[in-house]
Amino acid sequence: MTRRDLNFLIGEMIAELNASHTYRGGGDVETAPSKAIGYLGVNWEVSGGFYRIKSIMKGAEWDFAEVCSPLLRTKNKVKIEPGYYVLEINGVKLTTDKSPWYALQGLAGKTVELTVNDKPGYEGAQKAVVKTLDQGEVIRLRHLGWIESNRKYVEEMSDGQVGYIYVRSTGVDAQNELVRQFNAQFHKKGLIIDERFNSGGQIPDRFIELLNRKPLAYWAVRDGKDWQWPPVAHFGPKAMLINGWSGSGGDCFPDYFKKAGLGPLIGMRTWGGLIGMSGVPSLIDGGSVTAPSFRMYNPDGTWFREGYGVPPDIRVVDDPTLLAKGTDPQLKRAVEEVIKIIQKAEPIHPKRPDYEDRSK
Repeated sequence: MTRRDLNFLIGEMIAELNASHTYRGGGDVETAPSKAIGYLGVNWEVSGGFYRIKSIMKGAEWDFAEVCSPLLRTKNKVKIEPGYYVLEINGVKLTTDKSPWYALQGLAGKTVELTVNDKPGYEGAQKAVVKTLDQGEVIRLRHLGWIESNRKYVEEMSDGQVGYIYVRSTGVDAQNELVRQFNAQFHKKGLIIDERFNSGGQIPDRFIELLNRKPLAYWAVRDGKDWQWPPVAHFGPKAMLINGWSGSGGDCFPDYFKKAGLGPLIGMRTWGGLIGMSGVPSLIDGGSVTAPSFRMYNPDGTWFREGYGVPPDIRVVDDPTLLAKGTDPQLKRAVEEVIKIIQKAEPIHPKRPDYEDRSK
């Protein structure tokens, strides 16, 4: 028996507990040598025995400071666009008899030389020097592109009335993302908060506090638009997107969203894991087994439905085939629902009252 076999057996035993946040892993496990692949931040297509750039991955313009495709940052300013062929990487010919990753083995985060051309041949080819991305960076780049495509879809479908905010976890990274995206869109008439695939983290009370700010006052300004107070707050209708890949803090977030009465939950029931864990000692060989030590119950004295999750108010299946083709029925329904609420709702901001006659 190997250490991996032992992990499997421990996992099978833990599964009998039927509880979330019960994990095992690590230990004195043998691993094979690995080489980190470098990435160019592109989607490939095959053309005439060569690899051609189908598209260059991009997030929003403001995401470039975080991560962008190396082809958009070539050091020698060589123009590389979709439709161009990458003929060589560091002198290794790139043909379809091998995967394009073959020439990028062990080159994650390294500077490489590309031979590129707008046709499948060497006549007129140019060389460009780029620094590759590692796996984490290219995953983030693809994710940012997905977020931006969703934002644009909501913008276009709602004629600019509805904003879109994606919250990928309930950790520090997502707090930063929520504030960043919220600050740019709180002026919209409605908001869609997308927490599908939320990986959890902390308990998201601060997330709800930001989304649930109430109007306290308005300031009549002599030479400009009136101010609302608090100044960074959204008082209009909202909806939240959820699915079965949202768990832990990703269960908490929609649960609190619903308790706060912020709007409908749309999508599929969440994972259902709010038995939590804190510090867990490691095993003697460096492996680990987690033991949850607390569980959530509601203000009315009932337990959170562990293993069941948070159900949607409006059930819409997240069809993976449609998603792979670029169609998102859950997002479409969310825009429709928020627009309906906007059309029925009272004006978000009150009309400025007439000025008083203070001479009396």
